[in-house]
Amino acid sequence: MKTWLLMALCAAMPLTAMAADKPASLKVGMTTFMTGPASVFGVPAKNAAEILVETINAQGGIGGVPVEVSFIDEGAGAETLTSEYRRLAESGGADVMFAAISSGNCQTLAPLAEDLKVINFMWDCGTQKIFEEHSYKYVFRTQANATPEMLAAVIYLLKTHPDFKTIAVVNQDYAWGRDSWDIFRTALMAMKPDVKVVGEFFPKFGSPDFSTEISRLQALRPDVILSTNWGGDLDTFVQQAAQRGLMNSSTFVLPLAESSLERLGSSLPSGHIVGARGDHYFRHPERRDDDAFKDFMARYEEKTGEISVYPVFHTAQAFAALQAVYEKAIAANGGDWPDEDQVLAAMAGLEFQGLGRPVTIREDHQGIEAQLMATSVQTGDHPFATLENIMIFDGADITAPVGEVSVDWVAGLDASFLDQVNVATYAD
Repeated sequence: MKTWLLMALCAAMPLTAMAADKPASLKVGMTTFMTGPASVFGVPAKNAAEILVETINAQGGIGGVPVEVSFIDEGAGAETLTSEYRRLAESGGADVMFAAISSGNCQTLAPLAEDLKVINFMWDCGTQKIFEEHSYKYVFRTQANATPEMLAAVIYLLKTHPDFKTIAVVNQDYAWGRDSWDIFRTALMAMKPDVKVVGEFFPKFGSPDFSTEISRLQALRPDVILSTNWGGDLDTFVQQAAQRGLMNSSTFVLPLAESSLERLGSSLPSGHIVGARGDHYFRHPERRDDDAFKDFMARYEEKTGEISVYPVFHTAQAFAALQAVYEKAIAANGGDWPDEDQVLAAMAGLEFQGLGRPVTIREDHQGIEAQLMATSVQTGDHPFATLENIMIFDGADITAPVGEVSVDWVAGLDASFLDQVNVATYAD
């Protein structure tokens, strides 16, 4: 073979191999509740994912590669979830998995992702224990955890109601209800040690009747009532409390209530504290005038007939992270499609932006996400409560530092911490 021909063939071979490495599609497997009580989170997330993938692909995909998403129903139970997750990661060809909503499922799937060597974005679960108790190579969280979510609620309460004396809690009796109260109570006692806890109630998950708890609370008359309930449990508790007049005598702190505003309608009166599990709100004061934000809100409402809630925002953050990390890895690879190790390397310090403020992945793989807290108001502009007296807290200020255990860290705070946290305030 002539030397010039051999050289030409050798020169062409790497290009051919590189081109062959570019996949026909970037495959994402996403776990979300499509059935059961948590579907009030999961179905909005699925709807959002479909809109986001359609948008990404209409813009040319990621690095010229279209995105495909397949869904797994978390409501099918742990055994089926684990089996389907394994199937998608092994034989289904998923490049990246988004899992999960349930904190219990996250704790199960994180080590499985590590065993399967598949990149996993924890796109919604709240347990702070994932990265405080374990170290992972393949697992990342594209939003905050329970610590900044609860700490933002404590700080907002202390800033807006500094003189309250007593508090009670009504939380679901499982890990989230117990753990979120542990963080909230520890932080509250560290910053306002004179507060008295007058009642702790942990009704069964999925309880249809809170009359016993409401009667006890009416007798106790706490200044503040915390509930980190979510979904149907939160809706039922607020509706029954409103019917019994409890919301007229106590201020409710509801860190997950942003997702229930539309369903609660007129049942949630003005004057109660609402959280958004991040800076998530369909009228986000810093984003609502952005064309891209307005376009997405309109498209989502047209598709579903509903307003966007925090699982929608968390989905947007996961897809923003997906797009950002592949674009970063492609750039670092000279414009060529990256392998998995190059994508993993690009996750270090990754910054991306969904529908809220930018999120950063820090060295322990935990996402740093701002937190929005506000007060409910019935203006009549919508058939449900909206938000006023909005505060957005800097996520880095209220997330336990790398290597710290959240409960231990918040226990070491004091009242001076209130003035150390960066916060932006908005009327509505």
